[in-house]
Amino acid sequence: MSTESKLLLWDHPTSSYAQKVRMALREKDIPFEAKRPEGLGSGGPVPDLADGLRLEVPMLEDGDFKIFDSSVILAYLDDKYPDNSLWPKDPKDRATARMIEEVCDTAYEATNWGYSEVIWSERATGEQAEKLKAQVKHQTATILAWLESKLGAKDYFNGSDFGHADICVAPYLNRSVYYGFGPARDSPLQKWHARIKDRPSVKPTFAEMEQGAAGMSGGIMKKMYTDGPYKREYRDHRLEWMVKSGGIDVVLEGLKRGNIRFCWPPAAP
Repeated sequence: MSTESKLLLWDHPTSSYAQKVRMALREKDIPFEAKRPEGLGSGGPVPDLADGLRLEVPMLEDGDFKIFDSSVILAYLDDKYPDNSLWPKDPKDRATARMIEEVCDTAYEATNWGYSEVIWSERATGEQAEKLKAQVKHQTATILAWLESKLGAKDYFNGSDFGHADICVAPYLNRSVYYGFGPARDSPLQKWHARIKDRPSVKPTFAEMEQGAAGMSGGIMKKMYTDGPYKREYRDHRLEWMVKSGGIDVVLEGLKRGNIRFCWPPAAP
């Protein structure tokens, strides 16, 4: 175990990006403290994330050095703490791990996020909501098929051992399981999920996600983001998902109400 002072992780337990970092820290046995930034998701000032540009979690503080973006944070952790590296050794396997991370952080994250906009924020109702939920299930099935092709006959996406690629898949696939449309029973992906979910680095992270998700359902997100003053961030791939999946009216309504926002840098007034 590292004898250095604890790292400070600004995050939220339901963020799949933040879950990646929690798992990596736990897998590498690096002490850390997790805090939730004040004002996160409001669309207003978030002083704790002032150096993060996007006002997003996760952001890692190592002394006076601050890092945002989960992929950058994971790379930093492996560079600074090379013992128990999470990366596969073969260059082709490392490239595959990076491709898996890219797909999960963009296409998969956006698909899961779109579902939460419907069932938690209730930005769409009736027929439109059903169409968007059907798109989520269709696109999730497509992504799972691709992931299964990458897993192949291996026990882990990283190869023979759990590692970086597995950490990058775990939060997203587990969210699909939580929503009720995860991998088919007895499929390689379902067996992989069963294999990893009790790991010391994964089990508490999944438990934290479920606890956080319980606090975001029951109309709370609708009250905050759809009816209230908070502004949901429609960053690049999320906006693309909504448009291509038939939710352009949701975006236009959000712009009209002023309850969605976009990434840094801000547009000129």
